[in-house]
Amino acid sequence: MKSIIAASLLLLSASAFAQAQTAPFDMSGERPPGASVAPRPTPPAQPPTAPVPVTPPVSVRPAPVTPAAPAAVPAPITVQPQPAPQPGATTNAGSQPKPRDIRHYLVPFSKFSLGGEYDRRSWSVYLTPEQAAAKASFTFAYQNSIVVAPEASALTVYLNNRPIGQQRIGSPDGPSAVTFAVPPGLLQPGANLVTFEADQRHRTDCSIQSTYELWSNIDPAGTYLSFAGGNAEELSSADAIRAIGVDGTGRTEFDIVVPALEQPGTTKPLLRLAQGLSVLSSMPNQIFAFNTASLPAAGPGRLGVLVGTAAELRPLFPELPPAAESAPLAAFVTDPRSGSPVLLISGPSWQAVSSAIDTIVSPVDRPADVRRDELTTERWSAPNAPLIFSDTSIALSQLGVKTTEFSGRRFRTSFNVAVPADFYANAYGEAKVLLDAAYTDKVLPGSHIDIYVNDNIASTVPLTSTTGGILRHLPIRVTMHHFKPGLNTVAIEAILTTKGDAACAPGSSADANARFALFDTSELHIPDFARVGQRPNLAAMAGTAYPYSRASEPTPLFIDRTDADTLSAAATLLGQMAIMAGHPIAVESVASPNTIGDRDAIFIGSISQMPATALTQANVSTASQASWRPVVDAQPGVVDTGAAFEQWNSKVSGGLLRGQITAFREWVGRNFDITRSSLQFIPGAEEIFTPPNLATLLVAQGSSPAGTGAWTVVTAPSSKDLREGLEVLTAQMNWPQLSGHITTYSSKTAKIETVPVTRFDFVPSTPWSISNYRLIAANWLSTNILSYAFLLVTFLLLIGITTSGMLKNLGRSK
Repeated sequence: MKSIIAASLLLLSASAFAQAQTAPFDMSGERPPGASVAPRPTPPAQPPTAPVPVTPPVSVRPAPVTPAAPAAVPAPITVQPQPAPQPGATTNAGSQPKPRDIRHYLVPFSKFSLGGEYDRRSWSVYLTPEQAAAKASFTFAYQNSIVVAPEASALTVYLNNRPIGQQRIGSPDGPSAVTFAVPPGLLQPGANLVTFEADQRHRTDCSIQSTYELWSNIDPAGTYLSFAGGNAEELSSADAIRAIGVDGTGRTEFDIVVPALEQPGTTKPLLRLAQGLSVLSSMPNQIFAFNTASLPAAGPGRLGVLVGTAAELRPLFPELPPAAESAPLAAFVTDPRSGSPVLLISGPSWQAVSSAIDTIVSPVDRPADVRRDELTTERWSAPNAPLIFSDTSIALSQLGVKTTEFSGRRFRTSFNVAVPADFYANAYGEAKVLLDAAYTDKVLPGSHIDIYVNDNIASTVPLTSTTGGILRHLPIRVTMHHFKPGLNTVAIEAILTTKGDAACAPGSSADANARFALFDTSELHIPDFARVGQRPNLAAMAGTAYPYSRASEPTPLFIDRTDADTLSAAATLLGQMAIMAGHPIAVESVASPNTIGDRDAIFIGSISQMPATALTQANVSTASQASWRPVVDAQPGVVDTGAAFEQWNSKVSGGLLRGQITAFREWVGRNFDITRSSLQFIPGAEEIFTPPNLATLLVAQGSSPAGTGAWTVVTAPSSKDLREGLEVLTAQMNWPQLSGHITTYSSKTAKIETVPVTRFDFVPSTPWSISNYRLIAANWLSTNILSYAFLLVTFLLLIGITTSGMLKNLGRSK
């Protein structure tokens, strides 16, 4: 009986144990502390679609020791209780702690928008070999107009001219993030072409005006390449300077720490280093920040630089390599506090430091007399803009324009070309666009093709055929009035209307049948133009850093004081000029204008410390040294001069008539290019300029005392205003606005205003030739109408007098 009862109890206990056991047998003594018992293995779930790249899944194995973290992860990955941690099986990546996200931001603008029915933007991104070899994904965030039809609109992303993904445009309520995987082997060390292409259609409207309501904004902070693995962060050569990239706002910052910043003799090598870094990176929105204490926090689009002798840097960087004690050293080291790479430039003396700087900068040096063939613009607009010096025809395929078939109502594409600093053909010159295009018989007469130069309309050609047509090298004359020295943007826009657009039936806006085609065999022809330098000419300085880019000797540079703000401002300005010049500009520090003579020179500093001679030569009032003070936000009694003038103009008797006369004068100038300055025999003298208190930065250019050089004055009420103003003015969107004789910027209104040149001097820039002087005379006479009319009348009178004298002595009367 006892045996029967014992057997029954054993059977019941085994049954209860079997019912309670739901997982495989586990040895709790071998499980890591804190880990839970794993349930029965289940098929791994697919990783959810996420706006950010998914990191490689982490395999969790029951082991007595927690697995070590990868090298790029600052802390070990802790094992959390998971529903299915089975040996050899992968877990959901989204449920694991991710390693630090290595991002390389891509958009080199503070704002980036694709507008209209068709828009395409391309630029290049420089990658190191480690970044190109790493596994990567492409993420961008966008928001579009509510009137964009998602079923007929798409945004396509290309890398190195290969599409990596297409997204239907449908995010009007807020930004949406999209991630595309980058195919292995597509990225390459060096320059990689990034292209955004948008095809957009309106939901309900088929008019031309409605196409201006279409836009998709790309968020720079949400657009980046994401790399897996810590090797992508490694910087090991000067080539890594080119790959510095941008931050989430489109800016690039060089943080340079120099303990001996204010010591004599350090300014020249530091400014040479700043220009070398600018040319190497060639980024559009660069700023420089000097300090003497410590490196700021690292981040994307930022590079820390330590410069000084070994003795000066030892307190800031105890892990200084021993080689810095005996020889020049330029190398990337790791900051032990932040783990970020730092460019170290050191040596036993400042002479050795200068030699180390030369090892970095010398590869981008170029003699001033060597002509370059293009402007470097690919970091914000690819391809680089070709420099045109004389009669040239160039196919649009070489300018980045692709053959495109278009089914919408307004087609627009653009390209860049450049002309030299001594360009002088803005009053008479004409270029030609030899257009290869086609349009169908659905396009109605009244449609037209417009050519824009720097956002100013330069020519219009109507489409009159009712049966469609193919245009083969159709010549479209383009006035060169809106061309300027340096970079110029030319846009081709086709305005196309059909009967279907007038009816605008439901779904007609999404019609995919092409009605227009532009072929990349089209050409731009620019004829010979007059070439002569002009002084003053801030537009030439903004375009190609003229005349300083052509100097055969170091340019004198006056800096009132070598504090951090002033030196940062000087480095930011010279860095931008070096990019436009294509090489670093050699400078030498001077303490007084008396040592400059009549050479080209640059003056940088606060207005109170600026030499009176420099202000006088730039036609800036010397009284502004005491009167120019920035406006405080709460300052009472500040009157808006423009509003006050308009108010008094309406009060004064005859104000309405005077306003009508002013409007008529503006209409004549806008439509016929006739201004008060053109209706005079010779240009008048420059007026003395007094900067308004609302302005916070002033850039002025004038002649040297003897008139043989150009003096450029860059000043502000304080060194802080100088630094902040130049950081804004040198940005890619603002720098082309630098022109005329004087340019001012106001941080209160964010406006850039210019004072046009009234009188300038010619500076010969090419060997003497009759054809060039004929073109110079043609442009000058086209600008000065009364002088041209006077010479024409005088010439006719001479012909009449000569003819009359000849007839008196010849013929039958004799």
